[in-house]
Amino acid sequence: MVRLTGGFRRFQNRWYHPDEPLFDALRQGQSPQALLIACSDSRVDPVLLTDSRPGDLVIVRNVANLVPPYDPDGGSHGVSAALEYAVKHLGVRDIIVMGHACCGGIRALVDEAEEGEKGGEGHGGSEADEFIGPWVSVARKALAKVMETMPEASAADRARLCEKWSVRLSLDDLMTFPWVRSRVDAGELMLHGWYFDLQSGELLEYDPEREVFHPLVGHPRHA
Repeated sequence: MVRLTGGFRRFQNRWYHPDEPLFDALRQGQSPQALLIACSDSRVDPVLLTDSRPGDLVIVRNVANLVPPYDPDGGSHGVSAALEYAVKHLGVRDIIVMGHACCGGIRALVDEAEEGEKGGEGHGGSEADEFIGPWVSVARKALAKVMETMPEASAADRARLCEKWSVRLSLDDLMTFPWVRSRVDAGELMLHGWYFDLQSGELLEYDPEREVFHPLVGHPRHA
């Protein structure tokens, strides 16, 4: 906690300095550049990864950076609410779904499938999970694609491919929101799929025409 409060003090010194006018403008309102949907993983902080300033991004973080499909059933939908606010009220021009390597949520989904193949009862542990399984089941279509294309692959290879497929699935799910689709069709909104490779340090981007991920930012220059 001392480290965190010390970090807040450094934040104050940087952004509440008399010579820094940023928060003078932000007190009047926000005009972010993009909505970025990222994973809750502590290693994948989108502000640090993009070197963004306060006010640059609307950020949604959840396990495995998932976007559920449009479903206005009257229930509580945190991701959909943030998406609606960013698109309708803040008028963001870009939405980025950023997946990453070594994702624990995707690995849980793959492990559960592996257990099912073996006739087991799924991943448990000393205390059974209550919410992770139902949430990551949003990505079951992505896992099905992986199982179809790589039926003999190892669990690690399946997980890596599923991480990328889940980004593609979330992009598809974004288009199920009518007010997202209408803005994309009108050229007022662009969707992007990113993948941060923790192992290589690269940032990959999904190319929907070629259906592949290619380097957007390559290997670190000092590597």
